[in-house]
Amino acid sequence: MRPELSPREAVEHCLQRIEAQADLNAFISVREEALDEADAAPPGPLHGQPIAVKDVIDVAGTRTTCASKILAENVARRDATVVSRLRRAGAVIIGKTNTHEFAFGATTTSPHFGPARNPYDHERIAGGSSGGSGVAAAADLAAGTLGTDTAGSVRIPACFCGVVGHRPTAGLVPTDGVVPTSWSLDTVGPIARTAEECALLLEVIAEQPMPVEPRGGLRVGLVTELFERAEPEIAELAEEAARHLGDTEPVVSPLLDDAGVIQQLIMLPEATTAHLPWLRTRLADYGPDVRARLLAGLLLPSTAYPTGLRARRWYLRELDPLLARYDLLAAPSMPTVPPRLDDDPVPYRRGLIPFNSPWSLAGLPTASVPCGFVEELPAGLALIGRPGEDAAVLSAAHAIGAARQDVVYKPQSVLKEG
Repeated sequence: MRPELSPREAVEHCLQRIEAQADLNAFISVREEALDEADAAPPGPLHGQPIAVKDVIDVAGTRTTCASKILAENVARRDATVVSRLRRAGAVIIGKTNTHEFAFGATTTSPHFGPARNPYDHERIAGGSSGGSGVAAAADLAAGTLGTDTAGSVRIPACFCGVVGHRPTAGLVPTDGVVPTSWSLDTVGPIARTAEECALLLEVIAEQPMPVEPRGGLRVGLVTELFERAEPEIAELAEEAARHLGDTEPVVSPLLDDAGVIQQLIMLPEATTAHLPWLRTRLADYGPDVRARLLAGLLLPSTAYPTGLRARRWYLRELDPLLARYDLLAAPSMPTVPPRLDDDPVPYRRGLIPFNSPWSLAGLPTASVPCGFVEELPAGLALIGRPGEDAAVLSAAHAIGAARQDVVYKPQSVLKEG
């Protein structure tokens, strides 16, 4: 973040960056009123810092479109709780970032508002569904950002954009004022250039201390199957980064593929329920991929949802012994580098599920931290902690950043400028 600038100077800097980097399509709405708000920013840990939030999070007087045609002109009447907390801490909300339509996908390629473009290669995806937040953090368009994560939507764009993203422990951060994807799985989490910045944002929106302290000598379980499924160069970078935390050993995490199925049994019916009024009246206004997924949820048998809830309890019992044995689990954040915008998204979506769903289904604090570059594109390491140990996860992410300055967030000068 930029404590050396006045609030107005910091906001002006970001507004200029957003205009200069408009081709990245990171924002759906830019709040020009942020300049006046900067002058009145209260003192606090985020005093005068320009923060961007995903366009499913309400900001009073600003559109919450969810990158959809259905809500294209929807203006929020009040702030989401996380936005109120940011403001009280002195932050200035600079705008609303691009998202996959209704935060229900992993590419941030809305047919209504266009794709967010990866700052390292504009012809590649930024990841999703919080793609605009990942781009804004990486391209210096905001001092920090908020995204949402139901099944990977903070971690995926953080990985693909070469920054740090953290999915908090389930229930740690309030989600009122956030348009739901799946109410029992949704979280709000920070995306920023460093683990320290993520911790500061999380401390504000969770209203809990998040001390980032040097950590070493940890016992880290490397999730063998995920290292084997990742591209070899990515797996090698992730394992090398994990070794900076202490002793590592391979582990078998139970039910990796089952976790994805269980999450779908819960997520699809919850999403369909939230969208049912619009499915009845505005079906044609959804983009094809989101419409197909919502209809899939509508067609599931009535037994699917209670089966998913029971299976989640079974999954948690199977996972608990592994969490008890290790300080952290680790795996590649994503198995590949960012696909091109014109690539078939189906294999990509299927491949990412076991890298994300096992941890979101369990409600575990999980961070993606940069661990290197493959063909000049970012790769990430996922750090998974026990419930409630968000500070420990972010401390480990900070330790990797401190140990590996060559692979962490690159200065804006190396990002492509169009």
